[in-house]
Amino acid sequence: MATPSTNTTKVSALKSEPNAPEAAIPTSSQQWQWGLVWGLLSPVFLGIVPILAKVAYAAGVNVLTLVAFRTGIAAALLWLGMLLFRRQFIRSSLPAVVGSLIAGAINGLGSLFFYTSLTRIDASLGQLVNISYLVFVTVFLRLAGQKISLLTIFRTGLTIGAIYLLTHGGAGPADWLGVGMMLFAAVTYALQLVLSQRIMLDIPAPTMTLYAITAMAVVVTIAWFFAPTDLRLVSTAGWEAIGLMALVTALSRLTLFLGVKAMGSIQTALLGVFEVVVTIVIAAVFLDERLTMLQWLGAAVLLVSIFLVRFEKGVPRFVDWWQFLWRNLLPRK
Repeated sequence: MATPSTNTTKVSALKSEPNAPEAAIPTSSQQWQWGLVWGLLSPVFLGIVPILAKVAYAAGVNVLTLVAFRTGIAAALLWLGMLLFRRQFIRSSLPAVVGSLIAGAINGLGSLFFYTSLTRIDASLGQLVNISYLVFVTVFLRLAGQKISLLTIFRTGLTIGAIYLLTHGGAGPADWLGVGMMLFAAVTYALQLVLSQRIMLDIPAPTMTLYAITAMAVVVTIAWFFAPTDLRLVSTAGWEAIGLMALVTALSRLTLFLGVKAMGSIQTALLGVFEVVVTIVIAAVFLDERLTMLQWLGAAVLLVSIFLVRFEKGVPRFVDWWQFLWRNLLPRK
């Protein structure tokens, strides 16, 4: 039987051996680099989504049918992939699963407003308004026990002014209802982003993606059953757009949560600026959408508000929402 001293000698010899195999342990730098890759891929996928939605609407697909089947197919693809290749990601703790379902349900509600808004406003305008979720991420992080700074108030004011310019400065009449729906979607997306970072301390990103998108599918499918449509009326072009949206949705959520897990919600959210660029370019090329000079000014003001996050002080990297709810909202005996 080996003694502790002989074991120590063997370990030391193994370490000194130049050709001894080493365990592949990812460093924090490698983790951040992979997080950067995922964080950049996510806005690319998210930027394509509004364009595909416009294509589906042009093919005669209504909002609830689009949202319900796009999300349902995406959830089915994820479940199929997990069952075939990564079954270990399906099982998890009950609190983590419940947290993922809550975050997904919030995002599912927001997606109903997001896609309804796109029936009223241009894809490029909608994406510019939606990117305001970057400011709401900071606000939500501060609300959880942190003092609201003057800079946060100033950034929120800039965002409101930018949304006014984007809405009022268009070539046609201002559609405040459509913009308001997109703003609500931005708030729910920011809330999901902040919640997800705490949840993924306990579970892998693929597991959160699976249960979050499942909850999204349940929420939007319930909405569809309140006003079902005859699916035989959906054209082939409509189904093609829905199928592509489902694939892009699954990939965007997976890369989003991988980015949040590696870099945090604020850093991942900042990379989300690129989804606006993707949408504006594709919308200009394929949908012939153009922003006016006043809207470009609004976009510039919005970007200033977003990048001022670099000067925010005392914003927590993440919030332990379970502890926050326990201390502040649950009744005491």
